[in-house]
Amino acid sequence: MYSTCLFCHADLGANDVVEAFPVGRRIAFDQKRGRLWVVCRKCERWNLSFIDERWEAIEDCERRFRDARKRVASDNIGLAKLNQGLELVRIGEPLRPEFAAWRYGDQFGRRRRRSIYVIGGAIAVGAGLVVAASATGILSGAGYGIWQGSQGIYDALQRRRVVALVPTASGGRITVRGKHLDRMCIHLPPGDGEWGMHIPHDQGVELLLGESARRATALIMPRLNASGAAQRKVQAAVAEIEACGDPGQYLRELAAAMSPNTGRKTDHGLLKGLAIETRLAIEMAVNEENERIALEGELALLELEWKDAEEIAAIADRLGVPEEVERQLDALRERT
Repeated sequence: MYSTCLFCHADLGANDVVEAFPVGRRIAFDQKRGRLWVVCRKCERWNLSFIDERWEAIEDCERRFRDARKRVASDNIGLAKLNQGLELVRIGEPLRPEFAAWRYGDQFGRRRRRSIYVIGGAIAVGAGLVVAASATGILSGAGYGIWQGSQGIYDALQRRRVVALVPTASGGRITVRGKHLDRMCIHLPPGDGEWGMHIPHDQGVELLLGESARRATALIMPRLNASGAAQRKVQAAVAEIEACGDPGQYLRELAAAMSPNTGRKTDHGLLKGLAIETRLAIEMAVNEENERIALEGELALLELEWKDAEEIAAIADRLGVPEEVERQLDALRERT
């Protein structure tokens, strides 16, 4: 059981309400599909829990959701606030736009508010410098020069800052800095292979495909989408995915459209040049694809466990059965 966010590494907090799952202050659950998430209150991203920690916790969450007095719910999604400060998000059978509004609206909205605060603060500091320069007899042009110099230093630091440590297929890691985001590309190699990402770094450019590309994209897109978006932009991003049918198909078609010689003028797939709706759609699609693949792996594990259980059950069924009865059963099976 993890206690920190898988994305921003912030503390997820704790609760003493759900005994089987005492992690998090907001828990989302889908009883029908057997999914349980902890929502990080810092970055608002959804952390999928491990399969062996879910079942009792989901049943407990469902019971407490139904008993909660403070709750709002549609036919498909509901939010309940318990007296102990824990929030439960119950997922029923929502359409993608409704689910996206709950899952991504908070995180993109919070990024947008944070970006507005930062820009507002920068404007206030700049205005303060100009006023201070005028009040102390310094030419306003000099005050503006001080502001420009400070902004230049800040931009240089942002370009040098490490934004992600991206794992590669060989087991290594490449360091991606702010300056590399401008040259990040999505690409579909010739043939019928998987889409990939060109990842610039200090030593050159790395082409990642398949699972490595998905992991890298999941780490990088929040940085490219750091300014967030309004709810209508989120819905427009959802509509882009819906038009392709599913997230995996959307990523493949987008990579194909942005590869060279396809007629789409985006500097051969530069993510920085895409509309915000498309960048948001990429982040959503990659998150959902990573979860789908993780869940498919769980199903494979469950199938193996089921086969083992069947073998044990078959052995147990035979214990204590006389050999003569076994011979007669075998004869009946052959005759059938």
